[in-house]
Amino acid sequence: MGMGDGSSIEWTEATWNPTTGCDRVSPGCDNCYALALSKRLKAMGADKYQTDGNPVTSGPGFGLALHPDSLTLPYRWKAPRTVFVNSMSDLFHARVPLDFVQQVFNVMADTPQHTYQVLTKRGRRLRRLASSLEWPDNVWMGVSVETEDQLSRVDDLRQVPASVRFLSCEPLLGPLPNLELDGIGWVIVGGESGPRHRPLDESWVVEIRDNCESSRVPFFFKQWGGRTPKAGGRELQGRVWDSIPSALTTVS
Repeated sequence: MGMGDGSSIEWTEATWNPTTGCDRVSPGCDNCYALALSKRLKAMGADKYQTDGNPVTSGPGFGLALHPDSLTLPYRWKAPRTVFVNSMSDLFHARVPLDFVQQVFNVMADTPQHTYQVLTKRGRRLRRLASSLEWPDNVWMGVSVETEDQLSRVDDLRQVPASVRFLSCEPLLGPLPNLELDGIGWVIVGGESGPRHRPLDESWVVEIRDNCESSRVPFFFKQWGGRTPKAGGRELQGRVWDSIPSALTTVS
């Protein structure tokens, strides 16, 4: 499978990286898998990962880079698929020009057979740019929320006219007792994985799950985490929670 193809991420089917590279902005970034992977890809000579980033906030091969040649990739996928956009970057990073973000959105609008999942930690810029973008029904928009300190991102997301607004609480690093789910269509929760993984408390997960159930929001528990993503399995209280929004099955 090519770099733009299949994905091992449980809630999606493929990845597409029209930009690569990023900078740390919050605690969830501390053990970033994409940062570590970029360093390896640079060493292997991968073309897209030769730009170095700021040594404090980024790293080797993880400098922000635009890849206009990648914009055509979704046109080559004939069968409908669910696509995670920018698994190796953040489309709403300050250095991604608005016109490039618009080009990415135009491709998504032009390939309605696919369902696109865009995830950002930059909720404020997302909110500011939203009115300059077209929001076709096949684009889902999400923000990452690792602790209570990131709840303002949820408020930003609520202002965005996406057909599905979702939260990725991964790595979840603390409880979210004040999480409000009005206008939110899906919540993903997961623990951190890797050699420096931080612990996930079951009570934090149960609280979010109960909040989702009472708010009638689909809840997806991805992993407990540990040294590897699969180390702790993904059962919560004896079962797998893998609800996804029904919009996924209705996209034409």
